[in-house]
Amino acid sequence: MKELYVKQKMFSMSGKFTVKDTDQIDVYRVAGSFMQVPKTYTIEDSVGHEVAIITKKLFSFLPTFFVDVVGQEQVTIQKQFTFLKARYTIHAAGMEVRGNWWDMDFEILQHGEVVGRVAKKWFEWGDSYRIQVVKEEMETLMVALVVAIDCVQSDQSAAASVM
Repeated sequence: MKELYVKQKMFSMSGKFTVKDTDQIDVYRVAGSFMQVPKTYTIEDSVGHEVAIITKKLFSFLPTFFVDVVGQEQVTIQKQFTFLKARYTIHAAGMEVRGNWWDMDFEILQHGEVVGRVAKKWFEWGDSYRIQVVKEEMETLMVALVVAIDCVQSDQSAAASVM
């Protein structure tokens, strides 16, 4: 099982951060668009090849993201309307998420088989996540999923602080 670590820099306006392995070697680079509509995130591998693009749907009642991973079908992640805990729907072949999305502690399943786990690391500056990859071909999609959910949570936190 492979482990990856996402550590976002607090107060970063550009939305740039890296995903590292257990040896602290950069595996992916993530860059968010700054002051661009629609909001996008590009994920590159360690040699600079684009491996995924995440695009936030422009006009949508609830946050919706389109995830394009090279060599895989497009995945749509949509926040559901709920009052208590955040819930998301993933529209892709046989994918399901179980666990606590809001606290970023969940499992990703494909056709009932666990392909990965995500856990937020608490008490750190900025957002930090540990991604356990069980099925290697799902690695890039799992990184994109974490980035999209984190973006929704950041947007909600920013909106709540304005009120």
